[in-house]
Amino acid sequence: MKMFNVYPINDVAIVKGEGSWVWDDKGNKYLDMYGGHAVISVGHTNPAYVKAITDQINQLGFYSNSVIIKLQKTLAEKLGQLSGKEDYQLFMCNSGAEANENALKLASFHNGRKKVVAFKGAFHGRTSLAVSCTDNPAIIAPVNETPNVTFLPYNDVEALKAHFAKEGEQISSVIVEGIQGVGGIRVASKEFLRAIREQCDKYGAVYIADAIQCGCGRTGGYYSQDYAGVSADIYSMAKGLANGFPIGAIAICPNIAPKYGMLGTTFGGNHLACAGAIAIADIIREEKLMENAANIGDYLMSQLKTIDGITEVRGRGLMIGIEFPFETAELRKKLLFDKKIFVGASGKTIIRLLPALNITREHADIFLQALRELLAENN
Repeated sequence: MKMFNVYPINDVAIVKGEGSWVWDDKGNKYLDMYGGHAVISVGHTNPAYVKAITDQINQLGFYSNSVIIKLQKTLAEKLGQLSGKEDYQLFMCNSGAEANENALKLASFHNGRKKVVAFKGAFHGRTSLAVSCTDNPAIIAPVNETPNVTFLPYNDVEALKAHFAKEGEQISSVIVEGIQGVGGIRVASKEFLRAIREQCDKYGAVYIADAIQCGCGRTGGYYSQDYAGVSADIYSMAKGLANGFPIGAIAICPNIAPKYGMLGTTFGGNHLACAGAIAIADIIREEKLMENAANIGDYLMSQLKTIDGITEVRGRGLMIGIEFPFETAELRKKLLFDKKIFVGASGKTIIRLLPALNITREHADIFLQALRELLAENN
């Protein structure tokens, strides 16, 4: 058997990681400014995280949700404290796509409706309804096509209000990324997020904040959407939640009531996932990593704005998009193979930075210097 070839792969085999550094099988050392799609939130092989996973698997690796799992309650308490959502409820699953599936399904159960508002440029996952809410026809199979999802322009308050005025009584939910990742590191304005809250309240729809990539402290607050000063009804999270251990979850407001059987999962909330996520929550709190993400992010963006050859710098905290007036494939290749730095992409002209929340100014300066040198070579 061979692999099903669906990923464009860099010719690098990473075999070891420590902090914000990784090594390949030839012994080359790389600075990781991408964190595996925003997954590595506290650095590779963080000792406290490794110990938590190791201690747990030595005690018990798995039992199903048919018994009390005290770790789930501990995690819910810690996430409530970190996010300021202590009165919310936690449902755990296995991935970001699954989190969004459950959020959309729960909203529909709650108000008995089936229309969904998503936004142009959105990416919410690759499973059934999540992919139907993703603005990329190339990854939507015929079986996933549905007339129930409407895509509106991102950050367009008037278009949102006009759509609700027309179909508000049929709309089950609005799902929105606080910062669009795949869509180009587009930041939702405060006015836009407040308008979503206002329209959902007016028409009885559910506000779903997709915080898969822009959550877990990456932008300086636990959920990026909350900087607008209003709360969502459901927050979806995954990626950085357990630093690489597969996990997903939704935080659900108090007025949405659970019923036996409405949601379910085999592996969601398992002992290892909870142990890993608890360790990450503790590290983020104890090491003040949300504050660090805000500070280092501000530093990176301010320095990037001084570099000639960059069209625009967007983002918040350590979710940063650097737009160039040219396609970046060759630049990213040189960063990886010449400068030994991992970065990501968002479209053809944008470099995406999603490093661990505990990177230092020294890490940032290594990247900045490498980028300056490569851009100078092109001039």
